[in-house]
Amino acid sequence: MPTLTLGALRDLATQVLVRSGANSAMAAATASALVYADARGLASHGVSRIPQYAAHLKNGRADGSAQPAIVRGKGGAVLIDANCGLAFPACALGVAEAMRRAGEFGVAFAGVTNSHHFGAAAYHLEPVGAAGMVGLAMGNSPAAMAAPGGRRPLFGTNPIAALFPRRDALPLVVDLSLSEVARGKLMVAAKEGKEIPPGWALDRDGNPTTDPAAGLEGSMLPMGGTKGAMLALVVELLVTALTGAAMGFEANSFFVDEGNRPRIGQAFLVVDPGALGGNDVYFARIEALLAEMTKEPGVRLPGERRHAIADEAKAHGVDLPRALFAQLQQLAG
Repeated sequence: MPTLTLGALRDLATQVLVRSGANSAMAAATASALVYADARGLASHGVSRIPQYAAHLKNGRADGSAQPAIVRGKGGAVLIDANCGLAFPACALGVAEAMRRAGEFGVAFAGVTNSHHFGAAAYHLEPVGAAGMVGLAMGNSPAAMAAPGGRRPLFGTNPIAALFPRRDALPLVVDLSLSEVARGKLMVAAKEGKEIPPGWALDRDGNPTTDPAAGLEGSMLPMGGTKGAMLALVVELLVTALTGAAMGFEANSFFVDEGNRPRIGQAFLVVDPGALGGNDVYFARIEALLAEMTKEPGVRLPGERRHAIADEAKAHGVDLPRALFAQLQQLAG
């Protein structure tokens, strides 16, 4: 299995995306986000997505020449149009604007419309934590989960992430899909010819399945049953009804080369702790809770394992499946 440094992997990803039609800024932003995921052991949101992105760029499902733009703003609210490009430049603009407005107003909400897959949700919150602010990131995706009582996929897996900075430690990071697992895990399992555990997905007839291909054709099971599906509904509305983005049932699957432009949505909420109880209160309160949590042996703080994996990847690189590495090399020309 080939091992690449993070820099080499980023360069290879950038080269493939540029060759596939992305402008240089879009390619660089996308490559950085995907390598971030691989460095944290999130292969389903890493460079395994590049062949999919490349096909979408070549087939017009994503516009490689797109430039994100601010189309509306009022106080602590701002709307970014991704103009059907890959999501990452638009999300970066949205987060930067949310941080700027939160600095002025104490809190800000940035919505992104006409967007594409936005990778690991927590990635977008890194600069928020570095600025000492609290952040939430969320997005919808093509329909993959049925509404409670239904069989037809309607909601996306609709990931949500939260980041809480700490004064003298790495931030607390929570990042999860509202399906039992991220749909990308089925994609990886299908490529590797592996079964998936029971309880992840249903086939197109609504029957439980351990076949990832059947799960991709069927529907994902929500985390926590009806409660997870209702949280997915909340995210769906926050990132579409407020932004004008497409709902999950209006977007063709990410896992097919041909189809419509997804035009899905994302949203970022940024809060300045200094505008509320104050920074000293915020940092004291968060440390009080984390100290209480870790008094009990076996309790692991969210994000700790990902931070450790990232340190290892920075020092020793990332292993790629041989078939994926060969495919990326071929796409890079």
